[in-house]
Amino acid sequence: MTEFLGQIVDFFNSTNVPQQLREIDARGLFTNPWFLAPFIAFIFYNLYKQALNTLVMTSLGFGLWFFSGSSYMEGLVVNGFLQLDKVLPVAGVFIGALAIAVYFLFMRSD
Repeated sequence: MTEFLGQIVDFFNSTNVPQQLREIDARGLFTNPWFLAPFIAFIFYNLYKQALNTLVMTSLGFGLWFFSGSSYMEGLVVNGFLQLDKVLPVAGVFIGALAIAVYFLFMRSD
């Protein structure tokens, strides 16, 4: 089983996807009309359909993406050591995001 998973991990690393995700240029992405036009159409379509769950999940995903790339997260590990004073706020953000996701996916009815 570990040999099979090792092959999957090796394939995933050979595609350079992790490196590409680390090097995303958010400003360039949101000024690119090839991304922005379909994204705005997606938002307006969901507003038209009144799909609040989809809008909240999309916002939550982008919010967590921006937070994970912030300077606060970069200072979480310094010289290979975890900064314990920064762990609690990070955990709070992700627990809050998880609570919002659970509420909108399972508890709230449309």
